[in-house]
Amino acid sequence: MSPAKSPAASQRSYHHGDLRRAVLTAALDVIAADGPSALSLRDLARRAGVSHAAPAHHFGDRAGLLTAIAAEGYGLLARALGDARDLREAGVRYVRFAREHPAHFQVMFSPGLLRGDDLELGTARALAADALRAAVTAVDPGDRGPDARLAGVAAWSLAHGFATLLLGHNLDGAVGDDDPEEVFRALAAMLFHSAGPDTPRT
Repeated sequence: MSPAKSPAASQRSYHHGDLRRAVLTAALDVIAADGPSALSLRDLARRAGVSHAAPAHHFGDRAGLLTAIAAEGYGLLARALGDARDLREAGVRYVRFAREHPAHFQVMFSPGLLRGDDLELGTARALAADALRAAVTAVDPGDRGPDARLAGVAAWSLAHGFATLLLGHNLDGAVGDDDPEEVFRALAAMLFHSAGPDTPRT
């Protein structure tokens, strides 16, 4: 007869990185279903199959966990935008990111829930901003106007607003069965004449 396992031995085993990933994944599932307000570190530990102290050990508190999610989201967004061939494609990728990572997207733009001085978050946010800025500055000034900064605000507002309305099902009637990415391409063409290589110039 084999000896009984101790509680520690029966606890699900994780490597350091796997445990952190398990908590993040459980948190993303909760946020996608019920929003950030539904997060509880103790509940996440139960969902992830780890000790109740594990989330606090890795993230400190709820704000630390949400900050880690936001930092990861900005990193994913920066990579998604990084090799876009033009401004319109960058916008399409922004919308695609929001659709594929709705929990990240929701947390990233909720600054009141995050640690604003977090280095990892600041670095990832800057990388995403740089990727968007590069897409804007690549547009001919005659098509975007002389102020690249304002053009960037306009481009971001269009992509972010469209993605937010889409995720909230506010565009269900307007978009219908059309591909949301194709709808966005048409909107981008209205805003920037040279948003894409096949956009006719006027």
